[in-house]
Amino acid sequence: MFFKNLKIVRVGTRTSEHCTSKIWLLKRCQNARSFGITNFQKHQQGLNNPVQTLHSSHRYHTGKCKSPLLISCVPNFPKHRTFASAASLSAASMGQVNTDYGIFAKMADSAPVHLAEKVLMSIQEVTGLPWWLNIMCTTIALRTAVTLPLSVYQMHVLGKVEKLQPEIQNLAKELRYEVAVYGKQHGWSDKVAKFHFHKNMKRLISELYVRDNCHPFKASLIMWIQIPMWIFVSLALRNFSYNTSGSSTDELVHKQLQNGGALWFPDLTMPDSTWILPVFLGSINLLLVEMFALRSMELSRFQKYLTNFVRGISILMIPIAASVPSSMALYWASSSLVGLVHNLFLRSPAVRRLFRIPHTKSDSDTPYTDLLAAFVAKYIKRK
Repeated sequence: MFFKNLKIVRVGTRTSEHCTSKIWLLKRCQNARSFGITNFQKHQQGLNNPVQTLHSSHRYHTGKCKSPLLISCVPNFPKHRTFASAASLSAASMGQVNTDYGIFAKMADSAPVHLAEKVLMSIQEVTGLPWWLNIMCTTIALRTAVTLPLSVYQMHVLGKVEKLQPEIQNLAKELRYEVAVYGKQHGWSDKVAKFHFHKNMKRLISELYVRDNCHPFKASLIMWIQIPMWIFVSLALRNFSYNTSGSSTDELVHKQLQNGGALWFPDLTMPDSTWILPVFLGSINLLLVEMFALRSMELSRFQKYLTNFVRGISILMIPIAASVPSSMALYWASSSLVGLVHNLFLRSPAVRRLFRIPHTKSDSDTPYTDLLAAFVAKYIKRK
């Protein structure tokens, strides 16, 4: 009806009707602004009367001011307004605040997280182990069954890529000569010659990767499996520690976790106040980063930036692990420790021969001695 009245301005006496429409629109805007401010003031009074506030919000959405042109006249409230009921206010006064919302709540209630919960409960029911040992055994089983084969596959791919480097260097020399000769014949500038060299070199390297089935992107497959698994198990332990679902099963697991710790962390639902687990986690992660940085191969600029970034993440994980339940911190520390053991295990020449990992020039017959010597030379003798 409002838009129909505006169309009347185009016929008849334009001046009078147009002024009348402007006055009518101004009054509607003023009424909407007054109504919005009143409703906002009621909302700011601490929600002393939730029922009255709910009625006010109902009038706000179903009032007479329905024109979309008046949006700018109304205070900027959220699109979907939610008001606390008496029950939620009582829970808030008792300190029970539900913080699950948005994407995080969907992830915590997703099918992979529930699957991780079932795996943890099933292993505990079958073995009867205390929860601290159950978490560690589950971590060892998952890392060994899932990520260890992926680590072996990653080393296969990286070994093939490293063995291709001499062939790539020879192709680069031949291509550089051909581009120089062809560029002189056709009068190419240095910029054009570099463009054709890099374009054809990229094509030749891709053909070599396809020929030997060793594209470097395949080496990152472990990351796309390990990180989601780490997140899902962490959220499953978080759900148990906070009893987010409120079901009888989760409540039983929650009570078991309260008495399922050991040593300095008897309650797995509470953070580690001693910071032993968080500091241990950070130390293991930093050691893994340094083992990567101490390789005999020279790191590229991107790899150096990535190494420093992972160092920062490892340090940042220490206060994060100190603020989450001990069950999560124990899982994170156990996962990092298993990763360190796997890394050292796959450096053994006998193990590499067992899994038929390609032998490269960077491989050492005494990897552990060389690693210790490199660590001493970089961090101890420098001082």
